[in-house]
Amino acid sequence: MSRRLFAVEPLPRAVCAIGLAVALLAGAGGCRGTADRPRVDARKLPASDVNRTPREQIRDGGTLRWPLPEFPTQWNFHHVNGTKSVVTNVLQGLLPHVMRVDAKAVPHPVPEYVESARVTRERPEQVVTYRLNPRARWSDGTPITYRDFAAQARALSGRDPRYQVAINTGYRNIRSVERGADDREVVVRFARPYADWQALFSPLYPASTTSDPVTFNTGWQGRMGPTAGPFRLKKIDRTAKTVTVVRDPQWWGRPAKLDRIVYRAMDVAAMPEAFANGEIDLMDVNVDAGTLRRAEGVPHADIRRAGGPDWRQFTLNAASPLLADVRVRRAVILGIDRDALARAALGDLGWPAQTLGNHFFMNTQEGYQDNSGDLGRHDPAAAERLLDEAGWVRRGKYRVKDGRTLALRFVVPSGMPGSRQEGDLTRAMLARIGIRVDVRQVPVDDLFDRYVTPGGFDIVPFSWLGTAFPMSALRSVFSRPSGDRIQQNYARVGTPAIDALLEKAVHEVDPAKARRLINEADRLIWRLAIVLPVYQRPQIVAVRSDLANLGALGFFEPPYEDIGFTGAAAGP
Repeated sequence: MSRRLFAVEPLPRAVCAIGLAVALLAGAGGCRGTADRPRVDARKLPASDVNRTPREQIRDGGTLRWPLPEFPTQWNFHHVNGTKSVVTNVLQGLLPHVMRVDAKAVPHPVPEYVESARVTRERPEQVVTYRLNPRARWSDGTPITYRDFAAQARALSGRDPRYQVAINTGYRNIRSVERGADDREVVVRFARPYADWQALFSPLYPASTTSDPVTFNTGWQGRMGPTAGPFRLKKIDRTAKTVTVVRDPQWWGRPAKLDRIVYRAMDVAAMPEAFANGEIDLMDVNVDAGTLRRAEGVPHADIRRAGGPDWRQFTLNAASPLLADVRVRRAVILGIDRDALARAALGDLGWPAQTLGNHFFMNTQEGYQDNSGDLGRHDPAAAERLLDEAGWVRRGKYRVKDGRTLALRFVVPSGMPGSRQEGDLTRAMLARIGIRVDVRQVPVDDLFDRYVTPGGFDIVPFSWLGTAFPMSALRSVFSRPSGDRIQQNYARVGTPAIDALLEKAVHEVDPAKARRLINEADRLIWRLAIVLPVYQRPQIVAVRSDLANLGALGFFEPPYEDIGFTGAAAGP
């Protein structure tokens, strides 16, 4: 449930290539020859579109062939290199998730793991008590008990720097995890009230792999430990870049409808052809109009659409010598035309090209307000003034200072033409204010592990994936790094004022007050100029038409045992 995730996804291929940069900078909104699509009102979209089907109408058996845009190497979701959408796609069917979110972003206990989960004391300290399902056990036969909760809480608390943790929000506020009436009762005591306690312990890992830092960091590297879900791991094939999971006969809940799921990493550019040829059963269209047109022509395919909780953004590396000066970062943001980028990405989908003015809430989410201020507009003249103030002087086409040219590394994943076009648009925009942008394509599997996490970039575009708990999920993105531990703050900078507001918000149990605090922090984050929100992403998923209980999820987290097919046999 702590789904503070990122994703790498393409922008549309059908954006008229080189000529679009000039057209968009001049204010044009599309390409000649593209099909006219009806405009979509995002407010009227369903919260999820998954072909909801009762289990009795789903056929037993079959193989779901699920493509992944990269092949994960770290299967510990809580590790700094494991918090990825591709990881959670696989683990949702393998590991305990204590709570599951419905389409309205409301969390509910998952009965296969917990019979109840509730606040049992509010004063003088907050206490949450979990009653575990007595049948719940790990695949090695070990019962799931309070020990698993206690070990995970210690590992993710941030108190031991040897654990390479992605996020400690919530866990750092736990005073203790104790045995209740028996081993199946978990008593969690918080040092301070924590409003998003329902976001914790999902996914839950076994104590055998979280009790020491070496196993935590390496025990799920290229392999998996004990699982506990409707599916179990059969094989990780590094050569074929596939992960195969099969129905687990030891699962104590309702048996999985599918025989197996085969996750296959493939180049995103190859997915439309694979879907058209029946090699895969679903495909995230993302914001690619060309892919959408291709999918719409595939027989026996459905296009499922929902208002997405995810957002596209540019992260600026404030630890880079070129971007250490906030005036330069603000100049970069003012020099980028977000409206043009949104039109390029969304226009051919018939989707509203509306920019995003908040780092925590989506346009359609309660609490949203535009906090961008002056930095929310495209203002090249203001950008040039800031660069002048920072001492970057025009020498011909580009600006220089102390013998250096103001040249930025814009890192994008290879094999995704739309991402390259996004870089080309940014290069054309920033050239107008004297900044040279070098678009560097890197292997998609290496983007985060070798470039983003180590800081080998100046600007990088990717999407943060939505969650029902934006405060808990995104706090580590904007909190100050501690020493070498950046957690998810890839911009590598923060302020005490932002930290203080986020600290207050995470402990505020009144939702209205918490939203006000978050928006106060958001205004400061805009002024810091480290993450530039571009637009709220739509969810458009092409699926085999008889695939049930999967598609455009929105906030909805489906029980994997209920995913299946209503038609003839699927897969090999």
